[in-house]
Amino acid sequence: MSATRPASDVDVVAVQRRTIRTLVSGQVLGGIGVASGIAVGALLAAETSGQDSLSGLASTTQVLGAALMTAPIAAIMAAHGRRPGLVTAYAVGTVGAALAVLAAMVGSFPLLLVGTALFGASTTANSQSRYAATDLAPLDRKGSSLSLVVWATTIGSVLGPNMVGPGAWVARQLGLPELSGALLFSAVGFVVAAVVLQARLRPDPLVLARELVGHGPAVRARGSVLHGIRVIRRTPAALLGTVTITVGHAVMVAVMVMTPLHMSHGHAEVELIGLVISIHILGMFGLSPVTGHLTDRFGARPVVLTGVVILLAACSLAGVSAQGSSWTLTAGLFLLGLGWSCTMVAGSGLVAGALEVEDRSAGQGASDIVMGLGAAAAGALAGVVVGLWGYSWLCLAAGVLALALGASTARARSVVSLNG
Repeated sequence: MSATRPASDVDVVAVQRRTIRTLVSGQVLGGIGVASGIAVGALLAAETSGQDSLSGLASTTQVLGAALMTAPIAAIMAAHGRRPGLVTAYAVGTVGAALAVLAAMVGSFPLLLVGTALFGASTTANSQSRYAATDLAPLDRKGSSLSLVVWATTIGSVLGPNMVGPGAWVARQLGLPELSGALLFSAVGFVVAAVVLQARLRPDPLVLARELVGHGPAVRARGSVLHGIRVIRRTPAALLGTVTITVGHAVMVAVMVMTPLHMSHGHAEVELIGLVISIHILGMFGLSPVTGHLTDRFGARPVVLTGVVILLAACSLAGVSAQGSSWTLTAGLFLLGLGWSCTMVAGSGLVAGALEVEDRSAGQGASDIVMGLGAAAAGALAGVVVGLWGYSWLCLAAGVLALALGASTARARSVVSLNG
């Protein structure tokens, strides 16, 4: 871009608005794909493996795949910008969805895990999009900017789980296992999202941000995960942000991935399961602009502590719910999403505001890898806990983890705003 027009001549405000609109479009489409896969993951794993105790591994490999894919995607962004990285992530996610459908057809549990691991790349795209929204945003608007992109996921993510029913009909018409139909919608969503980003995310926000501060190609080499970890460790605000999004995400994933199984054991219909997950996802994303505004206005720490209180309430309500469907479970899942929103938006705002432009790809990538690995571990342990002791004990353990986050945040009194 700089070869044809100096970065200083670009209307940054106009580019930022166009960037947000494009990212919002991609999040809607990608959200449909991600949520459709999440809604059937545990059920499909239980069906193909024949063991409920292994049902959490589909979500675990998806989260783990997202974490592992973050490193190469961050490297691509460091070298070439946001657009090539996001498009690549959605392309890999499409391949994963196709393999998961194939696994359902042949009844192969190992192949399903390979597919769900690659499917996780779509989550990487969704996660990194929120940081792309902050590249050109002023410091006091980073929380609001990333929260708009997070909010956009609401539309696709609420629709996604409700694709289970229509997906089952499509699968029957094609002679496929019913649960695999939702994954067909996932693949379509990922493909269209990639096309939109490839066509409209121009100029690339990260490339333009580097040009605006006078950085050139030499800076792009600083995209390794190890460099990002070093940057986070020496930056208190980024470290607090990484801990926040990691713990908040782990609590949410652990309870959420086992909820469909908890409901199915009480003979809840698959459409009702999809509705409850939709309500949960509405809680995750629907009020994110509010949490973004509060983060910019009052700082990250109060928002994180509020999120911890909400997560504790969520775990309590879900933990006392009977198998099947109930108002306590529905309310608990909504609050679980809302508490996650507080920790994710405020924590991401800390990371985005604390890193210099030359360290963004590395630091943000490393932060998301830590978050993904933590959630993968939580998802894996969730299946074991439910298999051995039950859903209520899982909610109790998740509540204890949320309480630990609250204690560590309360001690971090010096970090009160995005810039630490």
